[in-house]
Amino acid sequence: MTDFNSLIILLIAAGLDYLIGDPQNWLHPVQVMGWVITHYTQIFFKHLNQPRILRVAGVFLTLIVVLGSALTTALIGYGVQALVVQFPWNPILSITVESLLLASCFAGRSLRDAAEDVLYWIDQGDLVTARQRLSCYVGRDTETLSESEILRAVLETVTENATDGVMAPLFYALIGAVLPGIGSVPLAFAYKATSTLDSMVGYREAPYKDMGWFSAKLDDVLTWLPCRLTVITIAILSGKPKYVLNICQRDAVFDPSPNAGWSECAYAAALGVQLGGENSYRGVIKHKPLLGDPQQPITSTTIEHALQLTRSCFLIELGLFTVGFILWHLGN
Repeated sequence: MTDFNSLIILLIAAGLDYLIGDPQNWLHPVQVMGWVITHYTQIFFKHLNQPRILRVAGVFLTLIVVLGSALTTALIGYGVQALVVQFPWNPILSITVESLLLASCFAGRSLRDAAEDVLYWIDQGDLVTARQRLSCYVGRDTETLSESEILRAVLETVTENATDGVMAPLFYALIGAVLPGIGSVPLAFAYKATSTLDSMVGYREAPYKDMGWFSAKLDDVLTWLPCRLTVITIAILSGKPKYVLNICQRDAVFDPSPNAGWSECAYAAALGVQLGGENSYRGVIKHKPLLGDPQQPITSTTIEHALQLTRSCFLIELGLFTVGFILWHLGN
């Protein structure tokens, strides 16, 4: 595959995510990852649930899912390329397959659709349905949330997942595009697998504390740099970079996550709202650190602005890479 094919794949995948997202009736790669993770953990929880064994099993689970995802997609790419060699009359086959695979790693459209799904019912004045729809996207209890709490939950979901669902997969896809013999798809899938593991087993509480420790640490490490790049980009786009970065340094350091708090805080500061506070999970009240200053209330418009910020960050990173990629090759 030529270098410019790698760029074409990136651009097509970005376009597919923006225009189509994840078709509901298609088998998504994350579903396959989830099936593997669920069955693997069930075996150990049922038969070998000693903490030390679970910690070792967590390491192997991470290696199996992350390396398996990268290797599987790499083999698919090589197989399709070999098929193209045999049947040169269809040179776009490889680009099509890899573009579809890569598009499944980006969650920009999915985040937007989820937010708009809940906002629609709020705009209709139907908080009961809004709470029900929100429960499909967040882990907190939603049955008694007020309108302002629903809006905060949506904004926190949009801003937290902007990094691990949109910007970090793009970051690793861009790195893969310039690594000889690697490509965007395997590296993006490796990160997607790590993020999926973290969301499924990367909890600090039982029964996942021991099984998920390694995947949680790996996700923290892999997300750290793309998160900081996203924070800096948001700060610049806000027009008040010093203020946004100061607020992040003031508040984000108190969040237990080394990345989620920074991502949410950057959006909160840029939008002039406050995130965090009291949430209920299965009847247990948990307090998250307050992020940002409540200069104005969270509204549907606030969430739309957050989605636009994410889209702008994505396009800026992809655009800068595209320009640099073209200039580099023209100069060589």
